[in-house]
This record gives sequence, C-alpha cells and structure tokens, in this order.
Amino acid sequence: MTDQENDIAAAGLPASLPSPLPWFARPAARAWTCAAPPPDARAFHTSLPGYAPTSLHEVPGLAAELAVGRVFVKDESSRFGLPAFKALGASWAIDRILARDAHRTPGPFGTRTLRFVAATDGNHGRAVARMARQLGRRAHVFVPDGVHPIAVAAIEGEGAEVTAVAGSYDAAVREARAAAAAPDAVLVQDMGWDGYEEIPALVVEGYATLFAEIDAQLAAAGASSPALVAVPVGVGSLAQAAVTHYRSRQRAGLRDGRGAEPALLAVEPVGAACVLASLRAGRLTRVPTGTTVMAGLNCGTPSTLAWPVLRDGLDAAVAVTDADAMSAVRDLTELGVFAGPCGAASLAGVRAALTGSGGAARRAALGVGSNAIVVLVSTEGAAANPGL
Repeated sequence: MTDQENDIAAAGLPASLPSPLPWFARPAARAWTCAAPPPDARAFHTSLPGYAPTSLHEVPGLAAELAVGRVFVKDESSRFGLPAFKALGASWAIDRILARDAHRTPGPFGTRTLRFVAATDGNHGRAVARMARQLGRRAHVFVPDGVHPIAVAAIEGEGAEVTAVAGSYDAAVREARAAAAAPDAVLVQDMGWDGYEEIPALVVEGYATLFAEIDAQLAAAGASSPALVAVPVGVGSLAQAAVTHYRSRQRAGLRDGRGAEPALLAVEPVGAACVLASLRAGRLTRVPTGTTVMAGLNCGTPSTLAWPVLRDGLDAAVAVTDADAMSAVRDLTELGVFAGPCGAASLAGVRAALTGSGGAARRAALGVGSNAIVVLVSTEGAAANPGL
C-alpha cells in the first residue's frame, strides 16, 4: 500500500466511499470553546472601496423540504467583484504582510515583498492576483490538473504569471513553496503546515468577516442563532473560521437557551474527504484525490493549522457526490441563488445529513428540530465554474 492508502485504511474510509452515507458526528464539540477572532479584519474590509455584505437569502422552500423552521443561504457569488469568498482572506493577509514589510519587523516575510506566490484550484489564486495587481505587485500562481482553462485565463487576466502543475492540489502547493523561496517573494496560502502558520492564520482571520455578517443579517431578519451551519471544506480554513467564530468564549455567553450551539457541519466531495477521514482516524490524514466538479474542494490534506480546531470544534462531517452537488446547483438556481458546485455542496450536505435512511438519528446528533434555523454557506457563484 502507498502512504495515502495506509492513511485511508487507518481512517476506516475507503477511497470509493460507498453506502452507507460517509458521515462522522461528535456532538460533544458544542461544549468546546476557543478565543474569539480579532475584530481587525472586519474593520479593514469595511474600509475597502466597494465593500458590502454579501446577500443572505431566505429560502422557505428548502425549509419545507428539510422540515426545519427557516433556511438561509449566504451567497458569496460576488465578493469585491470576484465570484467567491476568497478575497476576504487574501486581502487581509496581504495587507498585514505589506504592513510588516514596510516596518521591516522580524518574522517570516524578510525583505520587501515584490511578488506574491500561491497555489490554487481557482478562486484563491485569482484573489491573490487581484490584490497584487491593485497594489502594483506581481503574482505567480500555480494551478493543478483539473482547473478549467477559462479559470486559468481569469487569473492571468489579473496580471499574474500562471504555472500549470501536472498533479494534484498538494503538488501545486509544493511547487508554490519552492518558488516562494526567492528573496523578493512571499507565499500567500490558506493552508498551514509545520513552520508555515502565520500567514494562513491571517487568511483565516479574514474569513471571519463572513460569519460576522451572517450574525448581523440574521438579527435584521428577526432570526435567532442558527441551529446548524453547513460549510464546504477543502483544506479546512473556512471551516476553521466558522468554528472559531461560533465556538468563541465571548459568544458562549450569548447562547439563547438551546445549549451550546450551533452545530457545525463540514461538507466535502466523496473523492477528497480529507477532513472526514481525519475526524474518523482521530489524527491528520491524507487521502488521494481524483477529479470532481467541486474543484475548489478537491484537496487531499487538511491544513495543519485548521486541524486541531476542526478536530475539537466540528460537530459533523459528510461527503457528497458530484451528482448531489449538481442537483443542488440546479435547485438553488431555481430559487434565485446562482451557486457553483462548491457553494451548492452545503445544500447537498445538509440534505444528506437530515434526510434519507438514518436521517432521524443524524438530526438528533446535530440537534436539529422542526423549528431550527439552518444556514448554508454558498462559497462561490456559478461564474467561478466555467465549463459547467
């Protein structure tokens, strides 16, 4: 067996992920707390030209289907003019990198940064390239197999140099790391590993703005705290931001009588369910990846920065098929939410968790009753998925 096959076997998670539903739940996560994310990133984002909170759509039809009280979809199809949420993390991280660089403070950034390097399945790389262009800097973006040529062209359209890597997302990350060793370059990645954690932590801080917006928008809609929040997962950085937001000690004092809440559900493709495998194994676990329409989630290794937070703070994880994701795309489109497959994965995951064989037990594990408020994070718009 290869190392990856051994990891999967140890996790009890076959690569094919056949029935029964690939699922993991740990309700004790709702009792775990952590430090709140710093507020600086949100203040920074609100100061940027063109900032506006992305829409939170209420979809009564989905509430009826899922037998819950209310369902809301956080629609990240247009964030700072880009078709995904990634600009939140890239903008804040790059701002902090340049601030430290300007003051020549000790740290991992070294001399003045002229070039930003990133690996991407599409959206993160474009966000880094956009920020670099706006700041008069250069960007070099590495893309793995499976990224659509139109998505590559969009990154190049931001003025970035793009290098195609024959292999997986993890292979593209390795190539980007090597390129960022140059003295004028810095790696801007949303995935952490031993020795590379400070910049991914800044990216995660940037993502916290999304969840602060949800709080304000739910309050404006007369809704209480959600009982369930579903988040699509690649390397796990957005899910880390979700856990950090909802499990913060500050928030723990505001819970509204249902106990520790909400339940947090990670949703992955069946062919790249690295967080699910890690939760089942109880340790960071790599899985081999193939191809999936959920290209932005096609990651075989969780971020080492995210993993301890996900291990302790996630309630559940589920893996969904491409067919399930595309069905969710079509249904959301009919409801006026133009999500791509990665964004629609949250709906596919909640459907898998709350309905079908064993659904009653899974609902109980998540604490989702008939009056529950459910939030689906749609991380990207249809424009992020050319060719589909």
